[in-house]
Amino acid sequence: MTGHETPTWRDRLVEVEVGAVAHGGHCVARYEGRVIFVRHALPGELVVVRVTEDTGGSFCRGDAVEVLRASPDRVTPPCPFAGPGRCGGCDWQHASWPAQRELKAAVVAEQLHRLAGLDREVVVEALPGGPADWRTRMRMAVDPDGRPGFRAHRSHEVVPVDHCVIAVPGALDGVVDRTWPPKAELVVARDADHQTHLIEVGPPVVRRGRRPVPGPSRRRRGSGTAAEHAAGRDWRLRADGFWQVHPAAADTFARVVGEWAACRPGDRAWDLYGGVGLFASVLAGQVGPTGSVAVVESSTGAVEDGRANLADLPQVSWHAGRTEAVLATPEFAGRPPDVVVLDPPRKGAGKDVVAAVAAGRPARVVYVACDPAALARDIAAFAGHGYELAQLRAFDAFPMTHHVECVALLAPVR
Repeated sequence: MTGHETPTWRDRLVEVEVGAVAHGGHCVARYEGRVIFVRHALPGELVVVRVTEDTGGSFCRGDAVEVLRASPDRVTPPCPFAGPGRCGGCDWQHASWPAQRELKAAVVAEQLHRLAGLDREVVVEALPGGPADWRTRMRMAVDPDGRPGFRAHRSHEVVPVDHCVIAVPGALDGVVDRTWPPKAELVVARDADHQTHLIEVGPPVVRRGRRPVPGPSRRRRGSGTAAEHAAGRDWRLRADGFWQVHPAAADTFARVVGEWAACRPGDRAWDLYGGVGLFASVLAGQVGPTGSVAVVESSTGAVEDGRANLADLPQVSWHAGRTEAVLATPEFAGRPPDVVVLDPPRKGAGKDVVAAVAAGRPARVVYVACDPAALARDIAAFAGHGYELAQLRAFDAFPMTHHVECVALLAPVR
């Protein structure tokens, strides 16, 4: 080590008092002038932290390995695979369910304040069913011994499991009780008709004397077509396609989107990042046969499924491609919408899409967000175009994890 290198804190044990919750499933602590992002702790606790990552900057990461003074919100994790160095799927199993929602509400409020300059009280609403037995879709990894499991936090290491407390009952039957090809990945979907669909994704096949076969191999078990029921319709879609993972989420979000979109007969609506058309089906019922709903979706598979599911709604049109590119076409740039719904991926919509939406001056923008930081950034971008946050609801669609789903209503500033 040269004289200019900073000694690493990795594996160091330090005693800290835990501060506020932060976005990402950890809390903030400080030690010797540095920030430590601590997992497996709760605000106000006194804990011993083992530093797990240290790149020498102003912060490092660590796990609480001993609790010296516990929060009253602390509970025993219901899963034996939860804890420091173990499965990284759940962040808050050591917190009571009400406390989990309070932590998520604090994160949403902090992101709105920090990134959008808004001070707003946030309440995270529970969905029916409790904190366990809710996850209908999951991706598993297989370790070198053929055992299926989940990856540790910020790691490629596979933690083998024989059950999962947040998976819907029956989802992992016949999956965790057998061995699989090493280094494969398993995509598991349990649909609304209680049918399990499994896709085994193997590593690229390499043959002696030849170049690797492009892409991983895929094997399907089950029909590969999932049945879902939401927004008063029956849906058929690819089992590995996008659908809300909580059984109550699709209906809940469709209802809120419909209430806030409030389209009138004859209106023109955009459904951006529209997936298979869940929200489009609601908008189509509002605009009626004299209106139109334009769905923009980059996944060609989702567009195919959406066209098939909404074939009875001729007022719905489908546009496959990246949202920012599609909105730049004359068909969109020259025909402003009355209402826009958007449900972007975790990174958010971004400035270009926000600008394109705001340019049409829709009366209402309904934004469905799975990441509060991205939502706050996009709300700030909308504010720059004369839109304000009119309403906000947050839902605990991912209990035990740090994830939270928000629905925001944006309207022109009066």
